Amino acid sequence: MTAPNALDHVRPVFRRILVWAAVLAVALAVVGGIVGLLVSGTPGLVGGLLGAVLSVVFLGLTALSVLVALRVSKGQMISGAFFGIVMGTWILKFILFLVVLLLLRDRAWVDFPVLAIVIIVGVVGSLVIDVVAVAKARIPIGVALPGDSDGGAADRSTDPESGHPRN
Repeated sequence: MTAPNALDHVRPVFRRILVWAAVLAVALAVVGGIVGLLVSGTPGLVGGLLGAVLSVVFLGLTALSVLVALRVSKGQMISGAFFGIVMGTWILKFILFLVVLLLLRDRAWVDFPVLAIVIIVGVVGSLVIDVVAVAKARIPIGVALPGDSDGGAADRSTDPESGHPRN
């Protein structure tokens, strides 16, 4: 038995995550920038805006890496290509995060505490987005359950996004 193709069911979930990430980016930029400006002047504004940008870049890279990995692995989430792309992106994000923090560490034009707080809020926000998007997703797993007449095959005649019959 081959593994079920996840492309049709997972792609809408990660697209939704990217849309919510854009909303999070705007909220972080506005709130982080205003609070940073009030707390620390222009360096606080810069810290808030940079924190918002970094948070969204990291969230977006995660979702995009999964979408690219699904396409490259032809929807087979157990593929080495899938794991290689996702884990490679995670390592790249970690290195990029460390490099950015080291480069911004002692700069007078950025308030580092504001930057750090906005990044932390962005990470927590991205985790909430991931959890909500995945929890609300209706992704069939194609497992046979006792009493199933069709052997547990996923119903491919319905749209994975809405659950309505396909035309």
